[in-house]
Amino acid sequence: MNFFSPNHLLGNINKYSNFVFFFGIALLVIGFYFAFFVAPNDYQQGVMVKIMYLHVPAAWLSLGIYSSIAFMSLVYLITKTPVAALISKSLAPIGFIFTSIVLISGVFWGRPMWGVWWVWDARLTSVLLLFFIYLGLILIYRLDGKRNSYFKIAAVYTLLGFINIPIVKYSVEWWNTLHQPASVMRMDGPTIHYSMLYPLIFVFLGFCLISLYLLSQSLKFEILNNKFKSRRIKKKY
Repeated sequence: MNFFSPNHLLGNINKYSNFVFFFGIALLVIGFYFAFFVAPNDYQQGVMVKIMYLHVPAAWLSLGIYSSIAFMSLVYLITKTPVAALISKSLAPIGFIFTSIVLISGVFWGRPMWGVWWVWDARLTSVLLLFFIYLGLILIYRLDGKRNSYFKIAAVYTLLGFINIPIVKYSVEWWNTLHQPASVMRMDGPTIHYSMLYPLIFVFLGFCLISLYLLSQSLKFEILNNKFKSRRIKKKY
């Protein structure tokens, strides 16, 4: 599988990573400009609606990254391709960061809107669980021992944790919650006005590219580190 060739990945990282980074920054600048200076305030939430432009794209990335980790974990378990496991390992801290952003921004939005910093709402609770699932995955990757051993453990753990992803997504439909239902990713189309939708999309795409850049740099480090360790072992024996 050429895509999973370390040399192929390193070549693409060195060639495209800077472009991805700066293009991602440009999209974020455009997105946040429209979010803060063009998009209107909400008639109920007022200026607090601006938190949405950070909170919602981060939530999409949080779920999307974990889904990507689960896919790569499945690829690793089936094909035993080490690079698939390295991609999962590199994605875990990025997903953890976006999940943290979701929780923190949600707390600051919830205080003026709901009158409390936190409620054990189905959506909030399932996202908090995702936060701890990410944290557990990162800790597993830090375990000592044989690489294949903890990669397998991490892959199985990830697939079990994936059960929480549809719970996060559909919690507002399955239970009575304070959290508002989806207004963008709907079967019948978005219900949000385009003046608010476009900034969300720009910020989301910007976050995607920045995440891709962070993944590329982390993956580059992991591949080079593995090559260095392999050379040391060969020299030793």
